Amino acid sequence: MDYLLQKVAYLKGLTEGLGVDDSTKEGKVLVQIIETLEAFTNVLEDVIDDQADLEEYVNFIDEDLADVEEDFYGDDDDDFDYDDFDDEDYDYDDYLDCCDDEECDCHCEEDEE
Repeated sequence: MDYLLQKVAYLKGLTEGLGVDDSTKEGKVLVQIIETLEAFTNVLEDVIDDQADLEEYVNFIDEDLADVEEDFYGDDDDDFDYDDFDDEDYDYDDYLDCCDDEECDCHCEEDEE
């Protein structure tokens, strides 16, 4: 960013040093171009500063969220390890069949409707 600011400052100094006359058509154009470039660099500098502030803010939010997740979900050691799960030993049919017990809370009748 400093490079752009230096380049615009150099162009501004160059036009002043060369005595570009802003009363001529060409002089007006050059002066306006340099002022526009200066405005662009100022806006760009503001955007970069705002982006850095947002990045810092997002990092704080991420840290706070990690704390909330740790409090809510607990320690990572309690999580189920899917790598150790053997799919071939698991019988899915046990969970697909409804029980015949009318007092059961499995709500199988609701699923069939």
